[in-house]
Amino acid sequence: MRIVIKIGSNVLTRSDGKLDVTRMSALVDQVAWLRQQGHEVILVSSGAVACGRSELQVGHTLDSVEQRQLFSALGQVKLVGLYYDLFREFHIHVGQVLTMKENFQPGEQFENQRACMRVMLENGVLPIVNENDTVCVTELMFTDNDELSGLIAQMMEADMLILLSNIDGIFTGHPDDPQSQLIRSVAPGTDLSSYIRTEKSAFGRGGMHSKYTTATRVQTAGIRVIIANGERENILIDLFEQPAKTPHTVFSSS
Repeated sequence: MRIVIKIGSNVLTRSDGKLDVTRMSALVDQVAWLRQQGHEVILVSSGAVACGRSELQVGHTLDSVEQRQLFSALGQVKLVGLYYDLFREFHIHVGQVLTMKENFQPGEQFENQRACMRVMLENGVLPIVNENDTVCVTELMFTDNDELSGLIAQMMEADMLILLSNIDGIFTGHPDDPQSQLIRSVAPGTDLSSYIRTEKSAFGRGGMHSKYTTATRVQTAGIRVIIANGERENILIDLFEQPAKTPHTVFSSS
């Protein structure tokens, strides 16, 4: 099975805005387990800006674009370096893919990007994908890495897309409301828009609205989508070994 896993900023970031290396390490362990089961994995990882922000103290004011460019440039190096060290413990080679929205338009750039990721997978290299935040600003940007992961899943004809958030999935109300119920399964064509809140996540650009939009689009392409809580211990393993006992929302492909 070819699986695209998107790890959101809220999963990789602590309450103080710094990178949560302990959780990152635990997720790497689980991705390594998936590879040991024979699955191909493509990782779409947020966290570069959080990495960069913790590296450098700036003594003057930067606007939002300058901050994003500076911290992502610094942080992407650290983020991939951490992934490199963690995956090396499992003898897994990783490769970095920085992409832009225009690369998903039909044409040479799309084909080159797909060919690059195919040859990586064929040679046992785990692609780690992120938006090229140093040059992608305003209209050039993806909505967030949810959108990016959905495009990657479709481009690479994945069997499954897993969106790891900091909540268990889509609820019938606010997740903190004890009356709210987790929606476990979503059939194609089901409209859940009345349940979707529009708030952005604390550290990322997305939110549940973004995940729902991506999930329905990717589901339409015949790819199974799971929204789950990346803060839960062993979430990736449990989704495969005991899915009935593991809270999540699945968008079935048929």
